[in-house]
Amino acid sequence: MRLPLALLLLCSAACGGDGASGLTALSPDAPPPSVASANVAVAATVGAALAYDATKGGATFANPAGGPLSFTIAFTGAANGLSASGGSVTGTPTQPGIVGVTITATDALGRSAIDRFTIVAFESGLTSPELPSPSYRYADAAVPLPAHFLASVGGASMASFDNTPAANPVTDAGATLGRVLFYDARLSKNDATSCASCHHQSLGFADALQRSVGFEGAVTPRHATGLANARFYGRGRFFWDERAASLEAQVLEPIQHRDEMGMSLDALALKLSVTPYYPALFTAAFGSRSITSDRIAGALAQFVRAMVSAESRYDRAFGATGAADFAAALTPREIQGEEVFRRSGCPSCHVGVAQAGEALHNNGLDAAVTDSGAGDGRFKVPSLRNVAVRRRFMHDGRFASLEEVVAFYDSGVQPNPKLDVLLRAPDGSPRRLGLTDVERAALVAFLGALTDSSFLTSPRFANPFARSSTAPTSGAVITLRANQFLPQSVVVPPGATVSFLNVDNEWHNASFDDPAVGATPRFTSGVQTITMPNALGAYTYHCTVHGPAMSGSIVVGR
Repeated sequence: MRLPLALLLLCSAACGGDGASGLTALSPDAPPPSVASANVAVAATVGAALAYDATKGGATFANPAGGPLSFTIAFTGAANGLSASGGSVTGTPTQPGIVGVTITATDALGRSAIDRFTIVAFESGLTSPELPSPSYRYADAAVPLPAHFLASVGGASMASFDNTPAANPVTDAGATLGRVLFYDARLSKNDATSCASCHHQSLGFADALQRSVGFEGAVTPRHATGLANARFYGRGRFFWDERAASLEAQVLEPIQHRDEMGMSLDALALKLSVTPYYPALFTAAFGSRSITSDRIAGALAQFVRAMVSAESRYDRAFGATGAADFAAALTPREIQGEEVFRRSGCPSCHVGVAQAGEALHNNGLDAAVTDSGAGDGRFKVPSLRNVAVRRRFMHDGRFASLEEVVAFYDSGVQPNPKLDVLLRAPDGSPRRLGLTDVERAALVAFLGALTDSSFLTSPRFANPFARSSTAPTSGAVITLRANQFLPQSVVVPPGATVSFLNVDNEWHNASFDDPAVGATPRFTSGVQTITMPNALGAYTYHCTVHGPAMSGSIVVGR
């Protein structure tokens, strides 16, 4: 005989007529439990207690059969300080990271439903960006290229080298999103490293370190090149070895690299989705809240392409037609340097009025190839705009001054078998320029005239997460800027208090080699102090985040 749909279970005992009874109506023919309202990713903070009800007060699962549900929770990978009881997750995250959570609901008949979600733990102390209203302008229609970039100078205009794809033009909203992404340490696995950690505005978006330092202290194999005028590279490929086919491809690689930022793109999209300010920024830039790696790449590329540097004193010499009046803008020494620059063949590789790179070359740094680059020791030629504010030069950062660079090209090019023909004399040997000391100095002075101070300080390209830090009004102050301690050495009296002012808005500290002096805490902004010993002598220190390359000394004297 067919059972009725509503079967009475747990009825009064059939034997003994003891009068005990309990009645629970279940429907075994009803569907099993199912997910009615799935959990979404949950944001948490390192060091802050978390209590999350994954059942959402009973709303997560539907139970058509009736009766109670029991719950179990399991974590995928390390629990990161979290624990589970029933349908709730509690605990205090111990480090940034993503924890997978699976909650299982089981009815009285043993049937189950499963919901999976993640808990994203962010480092404590992270801030939100401060953006102006209305936003800064970036689109070409609002900020058109200067006239001398559009004019044909020497046979071609800078605009003819523009690598902006039709599918990703620079927009105000897209570049604004890109600016936030560029400076946001949330793009790294441990919330400590951003794109700007290796590309500092004050250095033309290059790095002061010979080789940059990644999120866990690993050192990159090559120097971080400047980003100004990156859009004016006609070949459209990026990195020193041109391994990225486009700027959109390039910007994603450091994020994923195990030594640089250490994030998978899926994990990054998840992190950004639970960061309060990103859904509105993505909607403004792309029309919906959807956060994808393609959109992240597009926004970052827009911001970098918006970095047009065209207001140096050299630029001011040009009229709308591209004709130059250097006497009106440059000093006599700089004018002489410009002539040396042209006579020496420098524009063969650094082309146009932006002195942009045009291809790959082996420039004879060593007699034998020590880094194959794009093959045969060839590397992409960088733009020279703002070159005088950089601290390191060449793909390996071996030179620390423009004087060294000029001396190398004058008389130091090595007879590498793969040396570019542009750097060879008619007999095939390395070309020698034969510059005088005066001409060398003039060439360095001309390169200094390519500095665009307005670009280096423009709020359009500045850190939107930066918080102003007030320098102490007394005592020795060492500023932490662009991965440098400035000044690198100071003299103070015995027992003096030294202040370290962090204006980088990224993690730094000052750790002294003498344990008796100690170290400041790691900090991202503001001031930390150290009291120096009474004993006379030189006390060296470094940043434990960036290693010995970021170091300084304090001399205790009388």
